[in-house]
Amino acid sequence: MSNSLLSVKSLKKSFGGLEAVNVKKFELFENQITSLIGPNGAGKTTFFDLITRFQNSDEGSIFFNNVDVSKISTYKLASLGMVRTFQLTRVFDRMSVFENMQFAGSSTSNEGLINSLIQNKSLKDEENKLSEKIDNILEKVNLIEMKDAYARELSGGQKKLLELGRSLMKDPKLLLLDEPLAGVNPKLADQILEIIFDLTNQDVNILMVEHNIDAVMKISERVVVMAEGQVISDGKPDYVRTDKKVIEAYLGISDE
Repeated sequence: MSNSLLSVKSLKKSFGGLEAVNVKKFELFENQITSLIGPNGAGKTTFFDLITRFQNSDEGSIFFNNVDVSKISTYKLASLGMVRTFQLTRVFDRMSVFENMQFAGSSTSNEGLINSLIQNKSLKDEENKLSEKIDNILEKVNLIEMKDAYARELSGGQKKLLELGRSLMKDPKLLLLDEPLAGVNPKLADQILEIIFDLTNQDVNILMVEHNIDAVMKISERVVVMAEGQVISDGKPDYVRTDKKVIEAYLGISDE
């Protein structure tokens, strides 16, 4: 058995005659922040979709915590501890921040819809635990002051924080972040990076797709570069920064 947290082998996906992903081998180990970079159309988000089972692969295997998850549902995968966010935030605008968090955490409770209507001590205890958990996470993502606000009142960056908070309600072992800094102002981007870094001290492992290269190099312990659906470089930031294949495929010129 592998000691890697995530292991991908011979993972392929094509759309018509276009090969979007062809990753021969990819392993992710615990206690690190790994960033996945590459030019537009490199296959990064499709690779995320395949790993998290939002798309079916044409072939290949995916193991998470030594469990073959190549064919399981996204819901089951999340219950095993692999959770993702999306490039475009997916929050419920007509619900409050608290209600968004409550909805994300509802599956962590053993109460069904009918039981949720029965007011008893056991249910009250569950509600109190859930509310406490929500407050703790909202503190972490700097949204506690917006707890009762409608999600539609949040800025784009705050919605990113809310989606991050919602993902933490699932107690992820591996958190996949798809462009967490996209459309976010520099000050809030620094806050998000700090939150992401702090998560690694709480046994949350991070795999992140991000176009902000400065942020990637600042926070990542490992950088993986994709181009035309394949991994072309993999290593520490300083190594990847000077890799000629990366300069040619992604950065364009060495000065960048």
